[in-house]
Amino acid sequence: MNQNYSSAPLDDPADEDASRAGRADGGADRGAERGGEREERDPFLTAMGERVRLLRARRGMTRKTLATETGLSERHLANLESGVGNASVLVLRQIATTLNCPLAEVIGDETTASAEWLLIRELLQGRDQAALQRARVALAEMFAQAPRDPHRKDRIALIGLRGAGKSTFGRMLAQERKVPFVELTRVIEQLAGCPPSEIHSLYGASAYRRYEHRALEAVIQEHERAVIASPGGLVSESGTFNALLSHCFTVWLQATPEEHMRRVVAQGDLRPMSGNKEAMDDLKRILAGRGELYGRADMIFDTSEKTLADAYLQLRDRLAARIAAESPDEARVS
Repeated sequence: MNQNYSSAPLDDPADEDASRAGRADGGADRGAERGGEREERDPFLTAMGERVRLLRARRGMTRKTLATETGLSERHLANLESGVGNASVLVLRQIATTLNCPLAEVIGDETTASAEWLLIRELLQGRDQAALQRARVALAEMFAQAPRDPHRKDRIALIGLRGAGKSTFGRMLAQERKVPFVELTRVIEQLAGCPPSEIHSLYGASAYRRYEHRALEAVIQEHERAVIASPGGLVSESGTFNALLSHCFTVWLQATPEEHMRRVVAQGDLRPMSGNKEAMDDLKRILAGRGELYGRADMIFDTSEKTLADAYLQLRDRLAARIAAESPDEARVS
């Protein structure tokens, strides 16, 4: 059932950029393979191109945006992502800087760097997601420099893409729990003195993510109890997302790509449909790239095909049960 779950503006300018530029990505991909027989692809270059594409999708960046911020051409990036472009080290370093990740993550597997890494990787190899999550929690507690936040379960953070209902459900939960409702995007705007879209256009995605981290720190410092609606791309920055997981009980408001798109259009915003099929492909790519990250949330709640009232009551009751059941020493599971 179609629901207008939120009237708030786009919570992450990178998501808006991605929803409007699928045509450029698709055209560049085809351009890399035109003109005679397709080039034979080296396995290493192919794997590296796939990593760049995945890192870009997780951040909600279109190829056009990445090209603009790195100063490279879209065709150059298309060749790289297709496995037919042999980029220089300087180009790869620029891409890694723009995507805010280690160069090793672009080039290959960092866990081959030392014997200890190899032994750790061997221990984790083949484990299921639940086992990996227990290992992550144990490591986080082992190396934590501060005690576990006693107010973590009093801060509810909603994550997910636009159209999932973060603003609508966030306000309803905050009202019932009698706590402040905080839209992190608004805090970013206050800190920067301009809308997030202007931060992106003037200073780039990296500057936006820095403001995002500062905003989260400010909210955690100010509020021991709150409901927080987070920008959709926050999960792509490991430092910011780890802080959210450590200080808040996180809920992924999940929906199908079609449901996300219908709700955005129902709000009167037709821009995501300007690329038609390409826009939907972009949205699916972002969800696929971020799905594993969103899945780290304490709880997952699917809002698809539910009325607003039914969805809220189910979310409220399930959230209360999960928080009541979770003990301080218990590993979190999704």
